[in-house]
Amino acid sequence: MWILYGIISALFLGIYDISKKAALNRNAVFPVLLISTLFGALPWIPLVLISRIQPEWLAATPFFSPPMSPIEHGLIFLKSLIVSLSWVFVYFGMKHLPISIASPIRASAPLWTLLGAVTLMGEMPSLPQWAGLALTLGGYFILSLAGQREGIFFHRDRWVGAMAIGTLLGAISALYDKFLLHRYPTGMVQPWFSFYLVLILFPVVLFAWWPNRRNTTPFVWRPTLPLIGLSLGIADFLYFQALRDPAALISILSAVRRSNVLISFGVGGLLFQEKNQARKAVGLAIILAGVLIIVFAV
Repeated sequence: MWILYGIISALFLGIYDISKKAALNRNAVFPVLLISTLFGALPWIPLVLISRIQPEWLAATPFFSPPMSPIEHGLIFLKSLIVSLSWVFVYFGMKHLPISIASPIRASAPLWTLLGAVTLMGEMPSLPQWAGLALTLGGYFILSLAGQREGIFFHRDRWVGAMAIGTLLGAISALYDKFLLHRYPTGMVQPWFSFYLVLILFPVVLFAWWPNRRNTTPFVWRPTLPLIGLSLGIADFLYFQALRDPAALISILSAVRRSNVLISFGVGGLLFQEKNQARKAVGLAIILAGVLIIVFAV
């Protein structure tokens, strides 16, 4: 069942990526980030209130949000902080890069999850996993050649660097998710994670973007803004439910979720009329092959 949750989560992540790219096109990053996050948090407000006022209505469902201790709030706030930093880097990268370049970079998250397990948990990859790592790096080399045709040089492009940092932080968040979801229910983690994201991002918009808004890219309302938060909220809910399964493997689940790149790359590339699709498709296929070797060789 957890694999099915992961597949459906990947579908909504693909919708999330395309909506995000459409909203960020010639638009201010920070308000887009805050407003989309707010739409992701709104559906949880009535559920948390019902959990406090009439707990028996939701007690037997995954939407029930039990009371929390200050330590538990702190643990979830830490996740929100990691994710907000990741999103800032990813949103800036997504704004300035073609989606057919940005999405494959994000698809490498399972690779970094594996490296995190090696460095933080003392795991040692097998020979096939190291081969998968080499294959993934080869895919990035092909993508870099395709990117050069559009003036994007992987080794010195700051937006490629921003996507890479955001992806690395996302992998750290994935490892932390396993820690949280094996201890706490989805109805505790996801709503407060969403609320704390808004709490973190609001002062960033208020103090970093608002005073300088006339000197930067202006903010424009886009119909895709609510879709960003809602599609991500559904994707995260299914992902968190999958992680709660004792049989779920974070390395495999991470790879399944990142198959959303097939939607982002295929549909997004056509919608935004991006160049060099055939060359990028070869690089993407090699990256996905490397990621699959890494996770299924566990």
